[in-house]
Amino acid sequence: MPKAHKYIAALDIGTTEVRLIAGETTESGKMEIIGIGRAESRGVRKGVVVNIEATVDAIKRAVEEAEMMCGLPIDQVYVGLGGIQVQGLNSRGVIAISRRNREINEDDVYRVIDQARAISVPTDREIIDVLPQEFTVDGQDGIGNPIGFLGIRLEASVHVVTSPITARQNVITSVNRSGMIVTDTVVNHVAVAEATLTPDEKEFGAAIIDIGSDISNLTIVYRDAVRHTAVFPIGGSHFTNDIAVGLRTPVPEAERIKRIEGCALAAIMADQERNQVVEVPSVGGRQPRVLSRQILCEILQPRAEEIFSHALEEIRRAGFERQVLSSVVLVGGGSMLDGIVDMAEQVLDLPARSGVPDFIGGLSGEVASPANAAVVGVMLYGYHKQMNLKKIHSLKDGAPKRPGLLQRIFG
Repeated sequence: MPKAHKYIAALDIGTTEVRLIAGETTESGKMEIIGIGRAESRGVRKGVVVNIEATVDAIKRAVEEAEMMCGLPIDQVYVGLGGIQVQGLNSRGVIAISRRNREINEDDVYRVIDQARAISVPTDREIIDVLPQEFTVDGQDGIGNPIGFLGIRLEASVHVVTSPITARQNVITSVNRSGMIVTDTVVNHVAVAEATLTPDEKEFGAAIIDIGSDISNLTIVYRDAVRHTAVFPIGGSHFTNDIAVGLRTPVPEAERIKRIEGCALAAIMADQERNQVVEVPSVGGRQPRVLSRQILCEILQPRAEEIFSHALEEIRRAGFERQVLSSVVLVGGGSMLDGIVDMAEQVLDLPARSGVPDFIGGLSGEVASPANAAVVGVMLYGYHKQMNLKKIHSLKDGAPKRPGLLQRIFG
């Protein structure tokens, strides 16, 4: 009988940084972070591994740092999946309940989910996740768990996520070559929702915008299920490049200026702040120049508007423009720019907040940043899965044949 591991490790392979955290399940059943590792990432572009050796080296350095902190060997890990080529679409499946008593059981749920995921996928792509949304029994929709219902017709609505076959394989290969086993993978869209959304936001609707280095992800969650996902080829590095080109300064200096002095919305700055001077190093050994912070903001603001305009277009395309979304949650390193929450509220006309990871203990203060939402969410996914397996394995009889799927649907 399988046994749940007490320690859970999660890995997020980003474009600029590889992050690994290790968590421990306490006697009370709470998850506490006990180890954190970070390393600069040089083998990833737009969320996709393009250099396996460089990625392996970054993973090893992150693992060593986390192992040194927690004092434990890390040999298996949950891994987040993302990238510019990740695509999601909604699908439906329908089956008939032909038994005499018409009672829906677990096998019926498996069958209807399999029916819903039977979509046409190009030969170079694969389904990396199927996210159940709701079930319909004899025309009655909005059912979260249909097991035990009586009915003749069972329908399932799901969100199917696909990606290129090689993209997922290269991630797994990189992890294996670093000396670890991939316990399971989880789509980053799901992970960030797991780490940042409150129960009310999951129920009444929220849009999560994950602004990474090269790409931004949009995830719409409504009635406790993922309803729409999208990826945009714009991220935090575009802010940096705009500064480097606009102010004719080296990219490393542009990144430093963005983090320290950058602001995405001029309207929130007081007159005194607008007139503050920013020293901008020049290229070619020339003398540095001095500019006002107002000019810097005028460079960054159009790019922020572009990101949220793309998000607004996707929200409208998904049909959520007129539905009540409770909030917009911003995560990712690019969301830490001053004024970007205010810009999101202005463009999307919705309340917005910064998505700091929650629902964990231990060294949680060390990862209390929107940039760590994905890796914390991956760890929480692994924690919830293992806790569910522990409950299932404690049963003597009647254990489901595929507990992992049941956990994804009803856990």
